[in-house]
Amino acid sequence: MAGNINRVIITGNLTRDPEMRALPSGTSVCQLRIACNGRRRNAEGRWEDDPNYFNVSVFGQQGENCQRYLQRGRPVAIDGRLRWHEWEADGQRRSAVDIIAETVQFLGGRGDAPNGGTGDGFSSGTNAATSDIPVDTNDFVSTPASASAADDDIPF
Repeated sequence: MAGNINRVIITGNLTRDPEMRALPSGTSVCQLRIACNGRRRNAEGRWEDDPNYFNVSVFGQQGENCQRYLQRGRPVAIDGRLRWHEWEADGQRRSAVDIIAETVQFLGGRGDAPNGGTGDGFSSGTNAATSDIPVDTNDFVSTPASASAADDDIPF
């Protein structure tokens, strides 16, 4: 018999800044809130946004990176699993389904978030996309200026 599958992949924007806390075990956990917008036709036949909101928990170093680099409005992609939990508040039983992130991919650049840059995803004065991670150019080899198109041999 095949095992159960519990997998979710979602992209959306943060609705608030990440919140970091520590578990009693000392493990750090970062709480994210993601809005994933869909579209649907209303009763008049016009398209309208249909937002869905999800709570996401990111553990360990990855959660610390989320706290450090992400802010409200930033687009992200989450790959993880669902977790159902329940609690009691004000004498009533409550329950929720949250996402436990296994991978968080930062989308866009810092400029994609409000007050995080130019707002257009590009560096000021250039057409190069911004990035949180510096480019490692150690593996790139410069082409000698004397190389010509005739020297371009393709082995297939």
